[in-house]
Amino acid sequence: MNESAAMNYSAARRAMIDNQLRPEAVTDGAVLAAMGSVAREDFVPEGARAFAYVDRPIVIGAGRAMMPPAALGRLLSELAPRPGERALVVGAASDYSAALLVAMGLDVTSIDGSDLAAGASENFDLIFIDGAVDHVPQPLTDRLVEGGRLGTALRVSGVSRLVVGRAAAGRLGLKTIVDAEVPALAIFAHRPSFTF
Repeated sequence: MNESAAMNYSAARRAMIDNQLRPEAVTDGAVLAAMGSVAREDFVPEGARAFAYVDRPIVIGAGRAMMPPAALGRLLSELAPRPGERALVVGAASDYSAALLVAMGLDVTSIDGSDLAAGASENFDLIFIDGAVDHVPQPLTDRLVEGGRLGTALRVSGVSRLVVGRAAAGRLGLKTIVDAEVPALAIFAHRPSFTF
């Protein structure tokens, strides 16, 4: 990468923070610092790098897409990650969200979501589902420590809504934050059943 291209990406990160994140109530200093320092363009296919900082999903292949920056930043802000916490990233289209959490000082494990039982003996302070889901699988809720937080986008009648929840007594209460365009994670989609 030549120096002028690197300078353009640096300017794009600053513009993302000022024009996309801050207007969408992303004010957590750690989130802003991580999103301002982790090179998003390194996590998208080379042909899509020019769109790395556009506030829309980016298709990365195999039917998967990255969450737009503002939605991702808002979810991370609502989850309030703290250094030293253990985090699980589920269904990541790329490792960008995991890299942000690492930059914020968290101990991060990432799984694709096809095997929710992988490492099931481990519990986490924070679980981030990197995409929109039709439901939050109970095996994920079971992996939260008491008081642990989970964030994702929940699809309701075709609309994805950013939600966060806190574990209490093995249950997860979800709070809706805002509607946002978030790519669906097919692995967590409800399968239609046959009816007359």
